[in-house]
Amino acid sequence: MMRYLNVSLFAMLLAAAGLPLYIHLPRFATTELGLSLSTVGVILIGIRLLDFLQDPLIGRAIDRWREAGPAFAWASALGMAGGFVMLFSIPPLVSTEIWLVLSLVLVFSAYSLGSILFYGQSAAIAGSGASRDMYRLATFREAGMITGIILAAIAPVALGSLTGGSGYVAFGYVLALGAVFVAFQTRGLWRQAARPEAPLTFDALKSSGGMQLLLLAFVNSLPVAITSTLFLFFVEDALMLPDLSGPFLILFFLAAGLSVPFWSRLVTAHGARQVLAPAMILAIIAFIGASLLPAGAAWGFAAICLASGAALGADMVILPALFATRLAQAGLQAGQAFGVWSFAAKSSLALAALLLLPALELSGFTPGGDNSAQALTTLTFAYAILPCLLKLLAIGMVLKLPREEVTP
Repeated sequence: MMRYLNVSLFAMLLAAAGLPLYIHLPRFATTELGLSLSTVGVILIGIRLLDFLQDPLIGRAIDRWREAGPAFAWASALGMAGGFVMLFSIPPLVSTEIWLVLSLVLVFSAYSLGSILFYGQSAAIAGSGASRDMYRLATFREAGMITGIILAAIAPVALGSLTGGSGYVAFGYVLALGAVFVAFQTRGLWRQAARPEAPLTFDALKSSGGMQLLLLAFVNSLPVAITSTLFLFFVEDALMLPDLSGPFLILFFLAAGLSVPFWSRLVTAHGARQVLAPAMILAIIAFIGASLLPAGAAWGFAAICLASGAALGADMVILPALFATRLAQAGLQAGQAFGVWSFAAKSSLALAALLLLPALELSGFTPGGDNSAQALTTLTFAYAILPCLLKLLAIGMVLKLPREEVTP
């Protein structure tokens, strides 16, 4: 049981360097650093281009030097710790744009290293490549991930109320200390014996069903990327409920976390395709509802957070576990494969920022400003309607999965 608790703990650390940064970064960069939304979008997509080169190479290095797992884990944790402090706690020592780039490169590179190592080690940590063991591991991993997202999402507000400032300076230091603690506590995870694996090739990945799952994961991650990037803007500027942004985030991710065991049991009993499609339909219904909410509709948006959060829980549990299972059943090295997986997930977040933030700026939208009806309509369309269209595409891809790809 301690092994699975350490899985949750390491997942919490990774979560802090993932989705919460995309939730906080647009507003932090515009209000605290004085940068434009367009500049932030360009920086994020530029860093994703770096990921395009480095993530597969990181995966290959992990496959090549499997015995160096503990060193890779420490490098990841220390890299994230330093990047957090640079990003949030230290005033820029060079131009703001360059400092932001350097900070994010360090954070996201360290995150890539830890994430690829973590997911690539799934079969060894679970003890087998059997789907039942993979889904059990995924339950603990994603529960920890959700907990980390909740804590990191609300931490700046909570720390700001304690310190009397914005909370971001303390946020950076707290994350850094947490990273060092987690690295020490979870050091035993990387000593699990690796299973014999064959080198990864394009043909082997395709024949295992991994390539199809990679494409599905990318398309399915775009709606989450969009809503994560625009969440604070929608709550604070469209719904006019700035004081409730923290509680809404907690509600959303709490619903996702509590749903994880439910989805895990369902997919074990019925298969991934039969569970994924209804979960995606639930997400579509939720965001159609969000597009219809008037300003001040706190209870209505709370219901949206519950439904969309529960739908997110299915995405987080099923797809990574299904991918890891297919790799294990095919006897393929997982490090490089999850390097590509990691790039696909992160590129969706950057693509959302690159396309949507400048579009909002062109519509006249100003965070926290006096926005026109056109600007708020653009925000609502981007936040609530566009994700629904992408989810419909993802549902079509799920329904095309062969039977053997969805049987637990």
